[in-house]
Amino acid sequence: MKIATVVSAGGVIFRISGDKVEVAITARDSGKIWSLPKGLVEKGESLEDAALREVSEETGLTGKLMRKIDTIDYWFYWRPKEVRFHKFVHFFLLEHIGGDIAKHDWEVDEVRWFPIDDAVEKLTYKSEREVLEKAKKLIVELTR
Repeated sequence: MKIATVVSAGGVIFRISGDKVEVAITARDSGKIWSLPKGLVEKGESLEDAALREVSEETGLTGKLMRKIDTIDYWFYWRPKEVRFHKFVHFFLLEHIGGDIAKHDWEVDEVRWFPIDDAVEKLTYKSEREVLEKAKKLIVELTR
């Protein structure tokens, strides 16, 4: 079996609404999977630029890069090519500066703002819930 490595980047885009922190997360498979926006790093692209681009494409939102949050990794198998992939995803914290969630791309079914604690509960994958918990601490630290 062939093994390959894949590198992606994405982000936690947040806004402060009154006294609440909200984050935008994406839905796929008719709302069965909720996740953080992320995607493949293109050739010659920095991790930071890929995170900004992917968040913008998948959410319709633009953000200001604040800090790296974490890197997660996992394995998955792609049956059509019989390849086992080791995927690394680099997540960054982005402060919302503009855009419209209605203008997300075709890769996601829906984008929605959630209070950060609700988003932690809504996310499908444990590793992404952990990223969001780390982001929550960073937001408090950076916005005091």
